[in-house]
Amino acid sequence: MKLARFLKDSSIKFGVVEGEKVIEIEGSIFSNFKKTSITHKLNSVKLLAPCEPSKVIAIGLNYKAHAAEFNKPLPEEPMIFMKPSTSVIGPEAEIVYPAHMSRRVDYEGELGVVIGKKAHMVKKEDAREYILGYTCFNDVTARDLQGKDIQYTRAKGFDTFAPMGPWIETELNPADVRIETYLNSEKRQDTSTRDMIFDVYHLLSFVSHVMTLLPGDVITTGTPSGVGKMKPGDKVEVKIEGIGILVNNVK
Repeated sequence: MKLARFLKDSSIKFGVVEGEKVIEIEGSIFSNFKKTSITHKLNSVKLLAPCEPSKVIAIGLNYKAHAAEFNKPLPEEPMIFMKPSTSVIGPEAEIVYPAHMSRRVDYEGELGVVIGKKAHMVKKEDAREYILGYTCFNDVTARDLQGKDIQYTRAKGFDTFAPMGPWIETELNPADVRIETYLNSEKRQDTSTRDMIFDVYHLLSFVSHVMTLLPGDVITTGTPSGVGKMKPGDKVEVKIEGIGILVNNVK
């Protein structure tokens, strides 16, 4: 099931995407909800970020090839950092290049995990039941600032640096999913989640032992090899098998 958050007639609504239409729902996507009889053509609504996370927990160096790309040793445990809620944007929204501070901004296509219920001290074997679903994510990074700063808050936290969408797919097996990223229609990343160092369930368990995760929070699970720079005027697309395509332009 694909769960979308969208704007229609100046109102924010939630719905289930089926083919080229979206069916409005009653109730919360995090509890019991039901479809209504109100249907819209998908191209007649504006898709928004599919949830509003209180926090985005991102994972560094979680693909073997990406660690090799940066000549880094494989981490012994997940490397976590946070992106602020104010960095979140949805599909087709513009990524703003912070030229007042950075001269190198990169794309990082990733699988995002959307938390479905409050998660605290979760065992790995129970992690699946805390996941609502999955979405496409772009962990936009000011690479020059990442190298300059000891920690990643500035490099990862600019407004618009957390594009996600186009919806939440609730029926995905994250163990072997293909992730592709395109820059101006040229493929730059193409890897399976098989290359992850720590799998989705390990990550959720680990993070929940550090901080409580709330419904709608997002864990973004690290990027494959092939990251690279973007510039104003570029179009970046993150395509994940079984989910869809997240498209954003840089301005």
